Amino acid sequence: MAELESPIVSLRDVHLTFERPILRGVNFDLAPGTTKVVLGGSGSGKTTILRVILGLLRPEAGSVTVAGRDVVGLSEEELRPVRLDIGMVFQEGALFDSLTVGENVGYRLVEDGELEEQAVRERVQEMLGFVGLEQMAHRMPSELSGGQRRRVAVARALVARPRIMLYDEPTTGLDPITSTQITDLIVKVRDLDGVSSILVTHQLRDAFNVARTFVFKKGEEYVYNVVEDMSTLEGTEFMMLREGVVHFEGSAHELQTSPDPYLREFLS
Repeated sequence: MAELESPIVSLRDVHLTFERPILRGVNFDLAPGTTKVVLGGSGSGKTTILRVILGLLRPEAGSVTVAGRDVVGLSEEELRPVRLDIGMVFQEGALFDSLTVGENVGYRLVEDGELEEQAVRERVQEMLGFVGLEQMAHRMPSELSGGQRRRVAVARALVARPRIMLYDEPTTGLDPITSTQITDLIVKVRDLDGVSSILVTHQLRDAFNVARTFVFKKGEEYVYNVVEDMSTLEGTEFMMLREGVVHFEGSAHELQTSPDPYLREFLS
């Protein structure tokens, strides 16, 4: 029998308290090449989990393992190679307004200093092409729409070729068509590059879009398939947080069919 592949992210009994308990004994695994959708009400601890994985917040108890390394207690210098393996898309895109789109996307590579200038330019153009903005390199962020800014943020997060992507409410404030463009990108990153991802969102429509959409490349075209039967889906797992505790973990079908009153109210 083949061994199961080790989780690329794993939290074990993680506790974090500020003025009140934020995370209370959180446990979960993210398998390589899959997506974990984290749902929950405001203040349930969703974004806090991403910050803990990045080492921006340090839990007072528990372990946080990223690519086989427990990040709890690591120094900033020790965290650097771990963070290079993670791409982060913030809620509002968080672009540098004084830099062009191309400079925003390439910023991480320039700071890292390992690639020559020409190689950085080529990588930036590759990533902008991936998100459909190859003609926008010389634009300023102020010239972009909200959806374009989010796509630039995705390109910037991908430029270092991370194995893990973290998305913090990437479709908040966007119209349905633009939101679908962003969720299609999340699917594209997962299916074509095998990147593992955690998607924090309160947008159920977008969460289910990620779960039921699959993409493959045919020649130069990207072909998207949408699966209607939720019971057949694989590769995306849902997790519901409630007041810092994992209230539910399972497939899209299990979430939709659960009789749990809290889940029914959240889904209604």
